[in-house]
Amino acid sequence: MRLQGRAAIVTGAAHGIGRAICVELAREGASVWACDVLARELEETRRTVEAVAAGACRVAELDVRDPEAVTALVARIEATAGRIDALVNSAGGVAGQTMRPIEQVTDDDWQVIFAINLNGAFHFTRAAAPIMKRAGRGAIVNISSGAGRSYSLTGIQAYASAKAGLIGFTRQTARELGAHGIRVNCVAPGFVRSNPASERQWEAMGAAGQRRLLDSIALGRLGRPEEIARAVIFFLSDDAAYVTGQTISVDGGHWMLG
Repeated sequence: MRLQGRAAIVTGAAHGIGRAICVELAREGASVWACDVLARELEETRRTVEAVAAGACRVAELDVRDPEAVTALVARIEATAGRIDALVNSAGGVAGQTMRPIEQVTDDDWQVIFAINLNGAFHFTRAAAPIMKRAGRGAIVNISSGAGRSYSLTGIQAYASAKAGLIGFTRQTARELGAHGIRVNCVAPGFVRSNPASERQWEAMGAAGQRRLLDSIALGRLGRPEEIARAVIFFLSDDAAYVTGQTISVDGGHWMLG
């Protein structure tokens, strides 16, 4: 129960890695606010948290691309919980894009992925930072990707770029907010089959591509959402009290092997 009594916000919480983070937060004693645009799946997250972790989980249907909605929600959470101790910027995705040559990528294709993966983290961090500053402490974890440290396995230029930007955003905000007792770190997961989008990406690789991916992972298997979530819990807990500005790859050794 390393996070007993703390209030945590998780974006992109409707399924997969985001849902697993909510479950692990509740298991560690935190009160969880789960946010996503997918209302039905978000309710399933709430039920899962309550059934598996027996923890408090409130849900909020929200588009992270809407800065006014984000500001209003963060203010409501502070008014209700009286505090915001942790923020996990997990919202992301490829917006249905995969294996598209650069010359076929439109401006809208590019912008929508940046809006979800990078702008959303900026909106929530900007809204939560003053609350954490007043408390003199806080922890933020951004969910990047192996694509942000090297390249996208499924040919998504904007996704790789936005996730790389999230790593830079982590370093910059860690430097700025550290003087206020706020730590900012980043987790870069390997490929995880955790939601409908990742299943479509997996299928798009084909049998040969799937085999190549598994061969490039030192542990020889794909990761599970809960394995990503445990790294997030470490960064949020006092076990990482002297850790900030860091990006850790949770990918079975894929990044190490290049």
